[in-house]
Amino acid sequence: MTQSSFQISKLIKGASDWWSDARQNRFFLWGLVGALVVALLDQASKYWIVHVVGLPEIGKIEISGIFDLTYLENPGASFGMLSGMRVILSLVSIGVAGALAIWLGRLTRPIAAIGVAFIIGGALGNLYDRVAYGFVVDFLDFSGIGFPWVFNIADSAINVGIAFLLLDAWQTRDMPSSDESKNA
Repeated sequence: MTQSSFQISKLIKGASDWWSDARQNRFFLWGLVGALVVALLDQASKYWIVHVVGLPEIGKIEISGIFDLTYLENPGASFGMLSGMRVILSLVSIGVAGALAIWLGRLTRPIAAIGVAFIIGGALGNLYDRVAYGFVVDFLDFSGIGFPWVFNIADSAINVGIAFLLLDAWQTRDMPSSDESKNA
């Protein structure tokens, strides 16, 4: 057996072992369902804003002193960074969602699994826009309280997911890692 075929065989075995473990992990299935729900809610909200409300034609609907609906086509990432890099941003979204799905298959902590599910769902919601339209539809506008960026449900889910991961890290900060407990 050559070195490269040995490495491929080892990689296949590792993937098979991961899949076997992930299928038995209740957080994996529920996390994937949660991610799908987040992505579907994001897409449903964008469909409603674009096709029912007609916000692209209206531009802005003033709701209150702190919140408005403002239509924005964002060709970049968060806050318009990396504008015009659609393919790179799409590949990064796929990579992040894939890596987080692999991690989700190994997670045994519910708060971390919820956080990962929110991030995957948000990444997939914005990925769909980026691939289908070449931009991400943003419409939630809190500029009345000094927040200058317009965003969407997917963006919110990503930030909520990060907050869950930070909460999980804070709650588990004094727990030994799995490597430390194996050496004990």
